[in-house]
Amino acid sequence: MEPGNLTGVSEFLLLGFSEGPELQPFIFGLFLSMYLITVFGNLLLILAVSSDSHLHTPMYFFLANLSFVDICFTSTTVPKMLINIQTQSKVITYEGCLSQMYFFILFAGLDIFLLTVMAYDRFVAICHPLHYLVIMNPRVCGLLVLVPWIMSILNSLLESVMVLRLSFCTVLEIPHFFCELNQMIQLACSDTFLSNMVMYFAAVLLGGVPFAGILYSYSKIVSSIRGISSAQGKYKAFSTCASHLSVVSLFYCTVLGVYFSSAAPQSSNSSAVASVMYTVVTPMLNPFIYSLRNRDIKRTLMRFSRMSALKWPTILG
Repeated sequence: MEPGNLTGVSEFLLLGFSEGPELQPFIFGLFLSMYLITVFGNLLLILAVSSDSHLHTPMYFFLANLSFVDICFTSTTVPKMLINIQTQSKVITYEGCLSQMYFFILFAGLDIFLLTVMAYDRFVAICHPLHYLVIMNPRVCGLLVLVPWIMSILNSLLESVMVLRLSFCTVLEIPHFFCELNQMIQLACSDTFLSNMVMYFAAVLLGGVPFAGILYSYSKIVSSIRGISSAQGKYKAFSTCASHLSVVSLFYCTVLGVYFSSAAPQSSNSSAVASVMYTVVTPMLNPFIYSLRNRDIKRTLMRFSRMSALKWPTILG
């Protein structure tokens, strides 16, 4: 392959999952369904939290922010893939690829930070219940959302600038369904040492450190729960963080699975399939995990359904 000038790069090809045209309608229907469920489920969760005054607490404030980020996270990759399948095209422009990569890194980072903030919130609620409202006041809650946004934006800008420095070869096929940072670096013909170092450093700093914070928070939570004498008290304390623990486990296990599978000597297509778990499936399941395991959310959603059932006859009449 002959090295190409950076200014000459106009487009990339997203190879997606399958070359077979007979599977494209099935893939289109599957991902369209998952995307609609993700958007509808997370919007419903945001509506429930914003409309019910009983849910105006730090825990649900962070949950609503996580739902918003999950919608944005999925929307950076799935719509473009659906358009490409529908138009039978694999092309994404150079600018579009960089934009997709920028927003993907941004919202992935926000997901990780918000999961860490929610773990801290549960730590304060269970380990320091008498000081919870003082510690988690509105100003602190606002900062715990604002700071992750600032850090994620700066990290995403840095990663994007590193890619802008690279020169690419004439064959620009990305064996993925979106412009993933690691795949972009592997396509480059110029020296990628600095880009790789920045990518690995950011992964350790913005992925490993929050994960360590989550583990520390839950080690303290488990220690506090073990000190509760009554079985009912233990169950009540654990139930307040069970949903979040499920989401954290699902997200981190799928992310680790993707990167272990991409490091193994397998087909590059397997990495794209594995990436579906944390880019599409996890954001889709989050609203169900929180609503099915949370009585307050279920009560609010049941009230919505009753109100809708009462309004429809009036509207139709």
